[in-house]
Amino acid sequence: MAARNNNNNNHPHSLLHDATTSMPVHLRVTSLAVITVVATIISLSFPASSLITFNAFLISSFMLLFAVTRSRWNYCRGRSGRFGQLPPGPKPWPIVGCLPEMLANKPVFRWIHSLMKEMETDIACISIASTHVIAVSCPRIAAEFLKKQDAVFASRQESMASRTFSGGYKSAVLVPYGDQWKKMKRVLTSEIVNPVRVTWLQDKRVEEADNLVRFAFAQCEASRDIDVRSLARHYGGNVMRRMMFDKRNFGKGMPDGGPGIEEEQHINALFTGLDYLFAYCISDYFPCLEGLDLDGHEKIVKEASMMMKKYQDPIINQRIREWRQSGDGDRKEPRDLLDVLINLKDSKGLPLLTPDEIKAQTTEIIMAGVDNPSNATEWTMAEMINQPELLRKAVEELDRFVGKDRLVQESDIPHLNYIKACIREAFRLHPVAPFNVPHVAMSDTTVASYFIPKGSQVLISRIGLGRNPKVWDEPLKFNPERHLGEGRAELSLMEPDLRFISFSTGRRGCPGASLGTLMSVMLLARLIQGFSWENYPQDSKINLSESENDLTLKTPLTLRGRPRLPPHVYPSF
Repeated sequence: MAARNNNNNNHPHSLLHDATTSMPVHLRVTSLAVITVVATIISLSFPASSLITFNAFLISSFMLLFAVTRSRWNYCRGRSGRFGQLPPGPKPWPIVGCLPEMLANKPVFRWIHSLMKEMETDIACISIASTHVIAVSCPRIAAEFLKKQDAVFASRQESMASRTFSGGYKSAVLVPYGDQWKKMKRVLTSEIVNPVRVTWLQDKRVEEADNLVRFAFAQCEASRDIDVRSLARHYGGNVMRRMMFDKRNFGKGMPDGGPGIEEEQHINALFTGLDYLFAYCISDYFPCLEGLDLDGHEKIVKEASMMMKKYQDPIINQRIREWRQSGDGDRKEPRDLLDVLINLKDSKGLPLLTPDEIKAQTTEIIMAGVDNPSNATEWTMAEMINQPELLRKAVEELDRFVGKDRLVQESDIPHLNYIKACIREAFRLHPVAPFNVPHVAMSDTTVASYFIPKGSQVLISRIGLGRNPKVWDEPLKFNPERHLGEGRAELSLMEPDLRFISFSTGRRGCPGASLGTLMSVMLLARLIQGFSWENYPQDSKINLSESENDLTLKTPLTLRGRPRLPPHVYPSF
């Protein structure tokens, strides 16, 4: 369904909000609205030839709804005289907003970005039901949201998926602003990802980096092609399980060190959960429709959550029993992050976290650690195969600072600026997700001279920032060199100026940036140092097209590797 035109003489583009008719920010969804939503979905799901009568009913419903709500719209838009111009965007329909367009244009993130490109705007407002979704692709405007007015936008969107994976909002990252978020954020920053704790877990990460090389070496010796995406994702899953549960396998694993069926199911559930975490589910905007599962999201999310619980919860339950039933004389030192969470105490010496909070935070920690390193590594390797000089420079840096008689270690990372420049470039050009985790406005405010109503969802576009031609020369070219000319003695994966997003910033910034850096650099550095890589056939180029539904490489990267270090350097089984 095409967006309707708005005759706004102050802007050269037609798909714009009318500031005087776009202010219904908190209308209730009546029973008529529910009928209209369902009618819209059905009309988009079946051939038009069978829906003539139904479409007539749909139009009548819109007319009736508009007549019923018109007086209230007028009241809302003029209730205090504080309203200003909303950011430009498609004009919404009554009650349902841009829901019909959202349903007709999948994936939604590509539709939003195409709208912004068509309107030539760095900030846009798409109204869905009573919610204003604000998309931003300009570093300066993004800084207003995440830095200057960080306190206003410190809440989170409530959604079916975020509620499911956070155990009913009992964790930290996905929880709306409030006491629970403050409590769990303190737990994360002071007990889980602080520098002392990250150092404490180093041995577990090193063992998994060794396992990564050991497994890849075995594949090379067996003359097998290596699925880089699978290898990278399972490395992330192994590291997170080792740090969380002090184990890499839920079952026996494979004789060659590869993942077993349990790990395959677990990692697939994690990435499915990440794909559907903020996926524009209909019931997120019309809560009264939850349970009908009109778009199929609820079933997928619940199955992914149950698969994670299947493997994680028995370990957590058993460990809680062990710790809370042991006497003072039986106490032992914590050996992993799960032990740390279980043993936290409040001011009265009682357990700080409930079992449900421990389970929810465990899931969130694991989900947060697996996606960025694997995505950046797969894209970087693909770009390097197509530009061999990039791979040559990375190998030269590793040979210069590390040599060939030992494997690269975390202590080498400060010297590996070219490797980090490659990862920064992957974060910029090939982000793991189109938008940052949504922020929610806790009060009315003004940003970039536009009115942002309370309850608006703010989406900072990773694509828009990283590929913005006003910020980057040749924005679609993979060029790590651009990050080396900034006069920094030691390059960081953080981007404080928001020219791209790696770990975000502000109150809701990622508290695990240092851990994410270690995992990302070690994964890429170990693969480049340990093996010579080539495509097959050798003279072919990697297809760098993106998947239609997300930002991953359209076809998982499969390469052939050859060991390039002396045999004694490779860990043996």
